[in-house]
Amino acid sequence: MLSKKKVLVTSALPYANGPIHLGHLVEYIQTDIWVRLHRSLGQDIAYICADDAHGTPIMLKAREKNISPENLIETVINEHKKDFRDFHIIFDHYSSTHSETNRKECEKIFKKLKDNGYIEKKNITQLYDKDSDIFLPDRYIKGTCPKCKADNQYGDSCESCGATYMPTELINPISTISGTVPAKKETEHYFFTLKKFKDFLNKWILENDLQDSIKNKLLEWLNDDLQDWDISRDSPYFGFKIPEEKEKFFYVWMDAPIGYIASYKEFANSKKDKYDFWKDDNGSIYHFIGKDIAYFHCLFWPAILEGANLKTPDAIYCHGFLTINGKKMSKSRGTYIKARDYLDHLDPEYLRYYFASRLSNNIEDIDLNFDDFAKKINSDVIGKVINLYSRCSSFIEKINNNTLAKKLDDESLYRKFIKPCEEIIENYRDRKYSFAIRKIMELADTANQYINEKEPWKLNKKNSQTEIQEICTQGINYYKIIIMLLSPVLPILSKESLNLLNVENFDLRDIGSPLLNKKIKNFSVLKRRVEEDDIKKFLNINISGEDKMKEKINFDEFDKVDLRVGEIKNAEDVEDADRLIKLTIDLGSLGVKSIFSGIKEHYSTDDLIGKKVMVVVNLKEKKMRFGNSEGMVLAADSENKISIIEVDTNINNGSKIK
Repeated sequence: MLSKKKVLVTSALPYANGPIHLGHLVEYIQTDIWVRLHRSLGQDIAYICADDAHGTPIMLKAREKNISPENLIETVINEHKKDFRDFHIIFDHYSSTHSETNRKECEKIFKKLKDNGYIEKKNITQLYDKDSDIFLPDRYIKGTCPKCKADNQYGDSCESCGATYMPTELINPISTISGTVPAKKETEHYFFTLKKFKDFLNKWILENDLQDSIKNKLLEWLNDDLQDWDISRDSPYFGFKIPEEKEKFFYVWMDAPIGYIASYKEFANSKKDKYDFWKDDNGSIYHFIGKDIAYFHCLFWPAILEGANLKTPDAIYCHGFLTINGKKMSKSRGTYIKARDYLDHLDPEYLRYYFASRLSNNIEDIDLNFDDFAKKINSDVIGKVINLYSRCSSFIEKINNNTLAKKLDDESLYRKFIKPCEEIIENYRDRKYSFAIRKIMELADTANQYINEKEPWKLNKKNSQTEIQEICTQGINYYKIIIMLLSPVLPILSKESLNLLNVENFDLRDIGSPLLNKKIKNFSVLKRRVEEDDIKKFLNINISGEDKMKEKINFDEFDKVDLRVGEIKNAEDVEDADRLIKLTIDLGSLGVKSIFSGIKEHYSTDDLIGKKVMVVVNLKEKKMRFGNSEGMVLAADSENKISIIEVDTNINNGSKIK
């Protein structure tokens, strides 16, 4: 049992520029199970979250849709709430970081940090996209990591080695908005002096509840030079303006975690509760996050709280990523699956169960294999659990008008059956869900084996009604224990089972008390099997759903595109670029053009020379750090394999394609 009187649990805030997908749900399902478990044990626990609703991506997405950022985030938060609700993920409060409460909390914490001497102003050089007239956010810059030299990394952190850095440190940066080489421009920003918290963070990491692998990585980062953290952004930007500034805004990673505080305050105010987790040391704060944001949550966030004289988290639990059928989530492969697409075709509790059967308390990635998914649901949930109630209740119905016996068939066997319950509950507490599920299924096997050995169907022929009633009463009580243990994972099946058993609620603290001499209800179908066609239909629809035809254009618009036949005269690898080949293409009367093409993974330079290809010749030149690209070679993408579209070698160079 958690030792503190009050517990606050959070999940990371989903970003408000797109839908929830199955990868997101790993975390929210994991957290929801943990909260439900502790609540069923009598813990005073609150689960809050919010949409992360600020930043340049939201501003740009709103521009693209020709709506205001406020309209965009309002639409998205409603979609997010519905997705979570339909997956039975129940928050005590769900807010948005674009709230007045969060604005006030950000300004209050900023002022406290400033008063305590932890905020400094510095002139810095930033990367600026002249074509888009915007200072580039970290995620809109890609290049080579300055630490491990991995290519194609973002401007703020490396997905390969986990390092963070300034965008200007990135080697060979490119704007992902325009594809151009960004210029460097000086501006004044606000910085949080993270380096002043090195000793505090070292102590905090060692003393708090973090996974060993995360703890080791944090200490490794801590041993590097901690950089002061830029907490401001220049206009144009969608977010909160910094007090007394006209063109400066709080960086999204400043106001997002403060959203935890604001969301809880809104919840507490609605309950007229004055308790403050960030000021009262009698409560505990638990953050559930993905391993990719450990740096921000385990270094920046505790330091911000400490600098503002607020309580820091007691535990931060990280999880790994989700793969689908052994592959990374990908739209072209049909493995980028939105929560709503899943809900339109499959039972949400099945995903909750499958994730629980794979989740542990480490940061290893988990795989959603749909063949295994179907087998596990059909074998475990349908075959072992629900079928147990069906087998036993039918005899109770026939023999004694749906009334359970006054005693169990074998009391000592029943006591032995409930013995592993404490270990299972402890596994849940430790987030070792896969161990808990495995143990529960062992109990289900034991229960079904008991019915098989007792063979009530044979006793029925001998008129041994009392014995049958006691055997099946024992079986029904086995079912009750199993479903109670599964209730954090399968809340709807649990609720429906309460109804069948005529029980008001399940209390895990009283799991061993048997139901005796009590009327139950006839069996009704609780869940249906997962058929192979269900999976095929779902995956096929998901692939086709991501492969929709673009908006129709008229002929005049298409006629603006000048397509010509070109012959590749030379091809050479581009130094320091993983994907690019520089093509020299003869376009007849239009002359020779240089085009950079991202086909290096699919062609060698020797294979390309002499090919006749289709070229868009009237594209505006694209400035790149390697030179200017003067057109585009047409290619097809099938299953992530790029193939250049070739034309008949007898056609003259420069010929128009009509």
